[in-house]
Amino acid sequence: MSVRLRLFARAREAAGTSSSDIEAATLGELLAHARATFGAEFSAVLESSRVWVNGEEPADGDATQLEEGDEVAVLPPVSGGA
Repeated sequence: MSVRLRLFARAREAAGTSSSDIEAATLGELLAHARATFGAEFSAVLESSRVWVNGEEPADGDATQLEEGDEVAVLPPVSGGA
């Protein structure tokens, strides 16, 4: 089943793309595929990012089951200041 991975800010920059369609049954499988595909810089950004499934935090973490057409968003922390 195909799931849309959406990347924002530093995650998008590290991956070199804003989105990717990935075949994955669980959130952990999807993130492992993304780490392998996008490399070490992306993996480092992912460590400090929030990950949402369909606009919500995944209740079961990496074990969260994904469905065809789901959208997973990687949201790095916002930096900056006054």
